[in-house]
Amino acid sequence: MNVFGYDWPRLHAALNTLPAALLFVTVLFDWGAAVTKRDSLRATALWTLWAGVLGGWLAVVAGLQAEHIIDHGDALHEVMEDHQTAAIVTMSIFTVVLAYRLLRQARITAAETLAVRLLSVAGFVGIIWTGRLGGKMMFDHAAGVSNATLQTEMLDRAKGHHHHHGEADEDHTPDSLPPHP
Repeated sequence: MNVFGYDWPRLHAALNTLPAALLFVTVLFDWGAAVTKRDSLRATALWTLWAGVLGGWLAVVAGLQAEHIIDHGDALHEVMEDHQTAAIVTMSIFTVVLAYRLLRQARITAAETLAVRLLSVAGFVGIIWTGRLGGKMMFDHAAGVSNATLQTEMLDRAKGHHHHHGEADEDHTPDSLPPHP
């Protein structure tokens, strides 16, 4: 699949940030509406929830497709499965929140509202965890980088790189970087 120059891994990368940000602020807007009693914040929370859920599921679909075509070994595969599970659970949580809000919108009780807000906080934590796993895949395992590209990059890095005077304060060669925690 290639749409506008995007294969599945690149499409997943392009699609995953905005829905995560929308769902993140959905929770903030919703809690802000609870504290301030402002209907504008409540409405904004619902709209960002809608957009985040729709976009989030598109990112999940692209990620599921990307899994089948990127080069990877067992270590990356394990993290990829955890990332996939976290993304699906997180999107399911926000989908339930959206459905409940739409179905019970006019008749929702204070207790139900609190329960839905707490469920949104669980989704909020899910976004952070899913993003952490996605970062681990990319930065620790080079997910989405083909073996050929990775080999070329490793050879290029082995040659080293020196900055021109004034370009950088320090010269960080791979050997001079602090160890990764």
